[in-house]
Amino acid sequence: MATLPKLKLGDLLVRTGVITGEQLQEVLKDQTQTGGRLGSLLVTKGFLTEQSLIEVLEFQLGIPHVVLSKRRIEPEIIALIPEHLAKKYKVFPVEKRENRLVLGMVDPTDVFAVDELKLSIHMEIQPVIVTEEDLNRAYNQYYGMSGTVQEVVKDLDVEFEQEKQEEVSAEALKAMVDEAPIVKLVNLIISQAAKEGVSDIHIEPNETELMVRYRVDGRLRQMMTSPKNTQAAIISRIKIISNMNIAEKRLPQDGKIQTKVDGKAIDIRVSAIPTVYGEKIVMRLLFKTNILKKLDDLGFLPDTLEKFRSVYTRPHGVILVTGPTGSGKSTTLSSVLNELNSPEENIMTVEDPVEYQIPGVNQVQVNNKAGLTFALALRSFLRQDPDIIMVGEIRDQETAQIATQAALTGHIVLSTLHTNDAPSTITRLIDMGIEPFLVATTVTGVLAQRLVRAICNDCKTQYSLQPDDAYYRVIRESLPEIPPQQLVFYQGVGCRSCNNKGYAKRIAIHEVLLLSPEIRSLICQNVPSGILREAAIKEGMRTLLRDGLYKALEGKTTVEEIIRIAYASD
Repeated sequence: MATLPKLKLGDLLVRTGVITGEQLQEVLKDQTQTGGRLGSLLVTKGFLTEQSLIEVLEFQLGIPHVVLSKRRIEPEIIALIPEHLAKKYKVFPVEKRENRLVLGMVDPTDVFAVDELKLSIHMEIQPVIVTEEDLNRAYNQYYGMSGTVQEVVKDLDVEFEQEKQEEVSAEALKAMVDEAPIVKLVNLIISQAAKEGVSDIHIEPNETELMVRYRVDGRLRQMMTSPKNTQAAIISRIKIISNMNIAEKRLPQDGKIQTKVDGKAIDIRVSAIPTVYGEKIVMRLLFKTNILKKLDDLGFLPDTLEKFRSVYTRPHGVILVTGPTGSGKSTTLSSVLNELNSPEENIMTVEDPVEYQIPGVNQVQVNNKAGLTFALALRSFLRQDPDIIMVGEIRDQETAQIATQAALTGHIVLSTLHTNDAPSTITRLIDMGIEPFLVATTVTGVLAQRLVRAICNDCKTQYSLQPDDAYYRVIRESLPEIPPQQLVFYQGVGCRSCNNKGYAKRIAIHEVLLLSPEIRSLICQNVPSGILREAAIKEGMRTLLRDGLYKALEGKTTVEEIIRIAYASD
């Protein structure tokens, strides 16, 4: 633990030669007239840079520097320091270690601030350095939301009793949701999610409060809670801006929001569903400015990518990408289209919504209210002289039938399905009503994929698999070709960069099913997916589990993450 110096900041900077005594006296004189922090005034005057100030404190005193914007600080930690104290002393709570609070400070030599806060929160203080810019950003991110909640509570004209939530009239709700605090809070929930790269926002009512959770890197985390009496106004505001009927609370509804955050265009798909404690809202954020990636950058093992390329470079056929919602299917298909895109090809897509805009590709967005469905668009595409067709998702028998017919007439058709693995995609099409011989004739290959959390590069450590490890048997059975002494894996121990999670971002694992003559023969016999799977593995299909374990051996992810995501499907 760093020990606070007895020297004041100014004396320390003079002693280390960063500034002169004359410069210090000049700034101290200004400080008595205008107030302000000594460090900030020195930087403003140009006597030193913020980086040199950090280096003195970090290297001379052994006080570490923390970047708040790279960390996710839990709500219970934020609650330890009230906003007024945090802003008064230019501090921010970072993490709790037993009875010690790690405290970000612009001036960690401020002994008076440390003593005051120790008395206020009854905890020991361990100072770390933060920049003023980083600190102000954290205030807006964390205290801004909770402060806005308090504004909403204070501004509500009507106090709603818990048991009377459903009795609020539509007129009263419309009046409330136009109030500035409600507008500000909902905007803040959305804008903060966009800045953090959140994929989904969950607004969840329970018995005593309204909870907001963000999904980041595939995992949900709590962002904030709001008093129960704000529930009707917050949910109604979201329903109004997504063009839903706020008077309808008994049936599920869907809506859309188009907005911009920091100049980035975002489409938000909104879903509302009634629960026992009121309507739950889920908002899926789709960033229009997403950078289109190359297939080589999507984490394929080289031989897996080679197999997949052999599927979509054929002159015709149905190519399917499968996996759960949020597994990167649209990203993969868009990368394929970008690779196939050329002036000689007429490429047409129908999507819901269009996530990546690709120059030279004719992209159509589904509009169910106007009657523009996947099936209708696909049927119309066949009259547009297409070479390559992409259907965002095969959801029904009609779409599946048109897709297979298009492949029979010489088109390349790309689409997605929701199945657990590649072989079960075949049986899903048959269950949809497509004849087995037609599936065997038209489908050329299936790619199954999942997203798993990647290890944080800043705290990655290596370890060797031991016989007493929990997953030893599964790994040895899955990778029999790897000698035990070569089973070296990696894990993240947790650090500031990954908020002590050991993970940062996500990578994909893959499984490619090629339809060989033997597989096509089995499909025509309408065998179960398990038999198709066994046959595909004999022919060299690397399963999701094996693909993931190879990536774990490369140090990209952990064994635990692969077992969690892929073991059940194996």
